[in-house]
Amino acid sequence: MITRFSIVTLILFFISTIFVIQSLSFHVSVPLLGRRKVTIGLMTAPIMAIAILWASQCLGATQIRNGIVGTDNIKPYNILILFISLAYMAITLDVTGILQAAAFWVSNKGGSSGRKLYFYFYLLLTVISMIVGNDPVILSGTVFLVYYTAATGLHPDAWLISEFAAANTASMVLFVGNPTNVVICEGFRINNAAFTAYTILPFIACSIACYLALILQYRDEKHVPRKLNVSSQLNPRDVLRDPVSAIFGSLWLATCLIVVIVLSFFHVDVWKVVLPFAGGKFIFDICWDHYRYTTGKISQFNQDKSDDIEAVDPMATAIRRAMSDDIRRNNTMKSFNDTLVHHDTGTPEHFSPTPPVVADSWAESSTKKSSNSSNTMDQFAPPTSKPGDGSTAISAQNVLGHDSRCDSPTQTSHIPRSPSPPPLKGPPPLSSPIKFFPKLWHRLCLQRKKLAAHFPTFFTALPRLPFGLIPFAFSQFILIEALEHQGWINIFARWLIIASGKQMMPVIWLVGIFGVILCNISGTNIGATILLTKIIRASDFSESTARAAAVSLAVASNIGAVSFTFSASLAGLLWVAILKDKGITIKQWKFAMWNALPLFAMTGVGLGVVSAMMAVLY
Repeated sequence: MITRFSIVTLILFFISTIFVIQSLSFHVSVPLLGRRKVTIGLMTAPIMAIAILWASQCLGATQIRNGIVGTDNIKPYNILILFISLAYMAITLDVTGILQAAAFWVSNKGGSSGRKLYFYFYLLLTVISMIVGNDPVILSGTVFLVYYTAATGLHPDAWLISEFAAANTASMVLFVGNPTNVVICEGFRINNAAFTAYTILPFIACSIACYLALILQYRDEKHVPRKLNVSSQLNPRDVLRDPVSAIFGSLWLATCLIVVIVLSFFHVDVWKVVLPFAGGKFIFDICWDHYRYTTGKISQFNQDKSDDIEAVDPMATAIRRAMSDDIRRNNTMKSFNDTLVHHDTGTPEHFSPTPPVVADSWAESSTKKSSNSSNTMDQFAPPTSKPGDGSTAISAQNVLGHDSRCDSPTQTSHIPRSPSPPPLKGPPPLSSPIKFFPKLWHRLCLQRKKLAAHFPTFFTALPRLPFGLIPFAFSQFILIEALEHQGWINIFARWLIIASGKQMMPVIWLVGIFGVILCNISGTNIGATILLTKIIRASDFSESTARAAAVSLAVASNIGAVSFTFSASLAGLLWVAILKDKGITIKQWKFAMWNALPLFAMTGVGLGVVSAMMAVLY
């Protein structure tokens, strides 16, 4: 029965998703702290909705507990432990530069053929995303393509949209590729190996359909030219910062995935396998960095120089050095240098807009390799902000909500420090100096810098871990529990039963199409997956129909990220934040327009393959 409490619950649920899609920011004056920016968005809106619902007695402590501990075999804390552990192993692997080195190698294979290079990049990003998930690809792949397209004078839209589509489509293959996959496996009790068996054919079909759609809509020469005006060869070794860690990390992650798949047949909780592997990788990182630090393989911490060290992004340095002739010939020096300057984006504070940091030793190695071409390099040095122009750089840590005054040599933005601008009239800056315990604050910052210099791998990976996923995911689980408590899940399940007649084929298409739509309006694909999982389970379908619905949802929740709003996935919000920081603005309408054809193609082909599979199996 629908009551006033159930109506309020549904309204607040959708209001919170509106703020997830489009955050609202404003400034407030706080005594002693000055003006501060307050954002109602992904991190805060769901939590505020929960607080209001609890205060209005629309939900109680039981629903909050169920949203954390879990019900119906869905255990939120298990899912988050698993995902954070896998993210640590994937991100520390990315820190070694292995993904950037792979991108360099592929760019050399593509040569001057635009179409061949476009296909090779799509194939590379697809393969990497299948193994490590989409976040490392978004972090490193986006920045590489920004640099590469700027240096070669290519229009970036086609290349960036292709990267985004490839990364999100490929994440449906392994159950660890996306948090939504884990929710589906837990909710429908699908074996991890069986999940891959169910999704591999839809993935192949979706990936091919997506590439063909991209080639069709970017057939114009201005997007993907047949011939590129490049003759340079990029050296992958220039960005492979730590070969030992790269080899160990690759083998360690592969071993972890194999063990997880094997033990899944014995019904062992996945997080109990992945967490020890993440702990082992952490121990290796600490021990290896300590060895490098004590043997002088990485530079020692120098307190006197810590505030003036310019950390160099080896990827930008290598591209600029290797392609200096191409940059001059294409007259793209200004556009390339513009990508090296951080832009004030106003992006959500929980996202890092750039792959953070490189250790000083890595920067020094790149500098030493390029010493023989220093004259050429000077011509392409990135510009610095002029005093008083208000364009001071923001670092990745600032966007994460981390105070830049604690930035370490290994976590400094790769952009040269701008001269200090003169005092500006008007309201005080948002990041006013700390007034409480300045000596203690200074000591803590100094200690952090020392630790970051000693253990660069961990302190580089730490701000890139998706900790923002934890409160967001828990809040989504709690809000769905509130909807169930007020009877909405049963109502939606009844609608699904009426619309499908409990027949398998209609269920596949209804779940798939509504899954894609809900990714845009239900607080990312995570919220959509949790909601639809609850609805399908409440519909009391036969085992075969429920399994078909689960596979359809797996396809929809992944391709749904390649959708009409950036907030359809966390990867989309991260991707657009990186681009804004690099000075590239892709409007919401353009994002939707470029994704429309690939999305329609993948939805039709993917659900068609799922229907054919289920017709054969059942």
